[in-house]
Amino acid sequence: MNRRTADDNDGRGRIDAFLASTGLDALRAKVVPLTGDASDRRYVRVLIRDEPSQVLAVYPGPIDFAAMPFVNIARLLGVMPVPVPQILGYSDRHGIIALQDLGDMTLQAHLGAASPAEHAALYRQAVSFIDTLQRRGAELASPDYVPYGIAFDADKLTWELQFFAKHFLEAYRGAAIGSASRDALADEFAAIAAELASEPRVLCHRDYHSRNLMLHEGSLYIIDFQDARMGPDTYDLVSLLRDSYVDFTEAQVDELVAFFLALRGGRTGDTASATDQQEFRRRFDLMALQRNLKALGTFGFQTTSRQNPVYIQYIPRTLNSARANVLRYPRFARLRELLAEHLDELK
Repeated sequence: MNRRTADDNDGRGRIDAFLASTGLDALRAKVVPLTGDASDRRYVRVLIRDEPSQVLAVYPGPIDFAAMPFVNIARLLGVMPVPVPQILGYSDRHGIIALQDLGDMTLQAHLGAASPAEHAALYRQAVSFIDTLQRRGAELASPDYVPYGIAFDADKLTWELQFFAKHFLEAYRGAAIGSASRDALADEFAAIAAELASEPRVLCHRDYHSRNLMLHEGSLYIIDFQDARMGPDTYDLVSLLRDSYVDFTEAQVDELVAFFLALRGGRTGDTASATDQQEFRRRFDLMALQRNLKALGTFGFQTTSRQNPVYIQYIPRTLNSARANVLRYPRFARLRELLAEHLDELK
């Protein structure tokens, strides 16, 4: 393979062409690879003499910038507004979008050095953004924006649970699921999905956790929002507080759930009663179970299909969260029994 072909395969040839087309190569721009996510995009930082650096999102091939959900949703979030990286430029032909460089500090990375007060303040800010997404998302609802035409319906939620069975139970853990157990699991999954799908829908980021919140100049910024859609009002809060990448005490979860309900009550004028709070927490835990199982499916898929073992370290925390919820509610006794046949952690 010649050098030109290799460059084209990893995107470097397109990156160089993009820098030339924007004149950045004349400023002796230096390209530094960044750690990617679980997507097929690559990211590089462009260090520019006497100017702020940029981050390039490099797609596998040409793009149609005007039609991209990322671009559409960035416009929606900017109108709210919530902090998102500014789009600085793009090239359809080269398959590249240039973004404001928010640095390297994710919320997850910062927590190791944060004081308890900083930790609490950052998570309150993150929760307040969820409230803004839901409040302003309702006010700005329009078919002009992609998320309002996509939802976590029963089919999508069920598919995610079946994804867990296929890629975590079977592919990663090597489970041999018999036909009777498979049918019983399908019944349990369908009941969870139907209940979640029946809840009133709000605008959801869809992957709102500590690795998709960047700390930049003292404020959090939201990234990786291109899959935003309508869904249960517990979805983003669960993603944040039952995060596979961060440990929380139950007291911290309780406080932040109460903070969210207080924010919502402040804008609606309705203070949640003890019964309302208990019902919200029940729905929160149901959403957490579905979300945790879905995350395990993703970790199994990345490990077995993508040969990417980095997510193995997050499996125990996610299983512990799922176990806590199946133990907390008698309605999950049958689901726990079925899963425990293949997962010792749930026995």
